[in-house]
Amino acid sequence: MPRDVFAMITVGIIANPASGKDIRRLVAHGSVFDNEEKVSIVKRVLLGLEAVGVQYVWIMPDRFGIGLKALDNLPLQIEATLLDMPAWFMPDDSRRAAQLLAERGVGCIVTLGGDGTNRLVAKGCGDVPLMPISTGTNNVFPMMIEATTAGLAAGLVASGRADAALSRAPRIDVYRLAAGQSDFTTDAPDDVALVDAAIYNERFVAARAIWDSGRITDLVLTRAEPGNIGLSSIGANVVAGNYPQGHGLYLQLDASGIPVRAPVAPGLMQTVHVAAHRVLAPGEMVRVCRTQPAVLAFDGERELELRAGETALLRFNPHGPRVVDPRRAIALAAASGVFIG
Repeated sequence: MPRDVFAMITVGIIANPASGKDIRRLVAHGSVFDNEEKVSIVKRVLLGLEAVGVQYVWIMPDRFGIGLKALDNLPLQIEATLLDMPAWFMPDDSRRAAQLLAERGVGCIVTLGGDGTNRLVAKGCGDVPLMPISTGTNNVFPMMIEATTAGLAAGLVASGRADAALSRAPRIDVYRLAAGQSDFTTDAPDDVALVDAAIYNERFVAARAIWDSGRITDLVLTRAEPGNIGLSSIGANVVAGNYPQGHGLYLQLDASGIPVRAPVAPGLMQTVHVAAHRVLAPGEMVRVCRTQPAVLAFDGERELELRAGETALLRFNPHGPRVVDPRRAIALAAASGVFIG
């Protein structure tokens, strides 16, 4: 690593080789996102970054070797290398890579993955902007966008030429309280979610991915836009997108509620029963007390076991990760003459 790298325009790339390959290929009809295509995406991102003056790029190492294969025989004028970190080939690699990239002062992080991958990156990236490219199962947070465009936008943001293209995405702060504990003792959450947080009637994390929406009792959403896939589609089909901007949504599910049809996974339409729902203002919390064991699921995947007697606090937080609007970034650059001459 050059000694003056911290004075350069730098970008990080986190490509998750496991995204787009979970059990929802068996229980639903999710497509398999091939890792060779991820290699091609990273190549196009790198060429986009180079075109707008990025000088140094770190790529997270992974079991498949996406970064190494992308760099192989790719003629680049910029310097690009694997991030120097121990690779455990586990989901937490994405969080640790994001944290290291933030410590090295990168101007933007490009991610390849779905909601779950970006949730992990958001836990480690701090205030570094994200340019999320969709390569997962449920892709509410990341964008379906051509990689060259994503690379251009990330590079423009990293070089300080498109700050107005950044906005805050909301998140859900999750606190798990032990039996007898009435409130959390530190503002740092036990976990976060970017799109949805659910209380799931199951004792164990097991296969992680959620596909049986009939087991959900409580659901908090950061967004409920019509046309989404996953648990947020339940809220979207209840309120039809009619809720205040910058607010969240809470739904209580029970067999006594009204039936709602929604695509909870690719190709998987299910009927859930919504007993009640309400809009969540910024900072508002949902408190769920359990008498029976359950699992906390975030962004479509089971993560934490909730024991009998424990309480979950779910807070709608409008100050989540900073996210790039790629088309806005390129429009700003074009208006200032970046692409002329």
